[in-house]
Amino acid sequence: MEIKQPLPPFTKETAQQKVQLAEDAWNSKDPIKVSKAYTIDTEWRNRDQFINGRKEVQAFLSDKWKKELDYKLKKELWAFQENRIAVRFEYEYRTENGQWFRAYGNENWEFDENGLMQKRFASINDVAIKASERKL
Repeated sequence: MEIKQPLPPFTKETAQQKVQLAEDAWNSKDPIKVSKAYTIDTEWRNRDQFINGRKEVQAFLSDKWKKELDYKLKKELWAFQENRIAVRFEYEYRTENGQWFRAYGNENWEFDENGLMQKRFASINDVAIKASERKL
């Protein structure tokens, strides 16, 4: 049985740990590593896409990081209760043609009893920026 510490119910400290672990994993840009934080049958909404299961998560992330170059993410705990965490985030990336973007968004996470994320709902907006405007 897979267990991913810390486990719910979350305290402020353990919720912040979970957020930092997610930030670190996503910044690794390793789809396999990232996917191991999710249940086998995880459910995602990412912008207008609906993604189901670890295999689809891995494929989605592989495609994402082929297009979003020099990706850098920062997450911040927004709220938590029992087995749920809400975060706000921003990340920056550039496209193959050199255009930089900053993406802003919110995520709602729900965890199972083993600390694996079973649901992830993300709302994200991208803003084109100049390279000189980067902050991450």
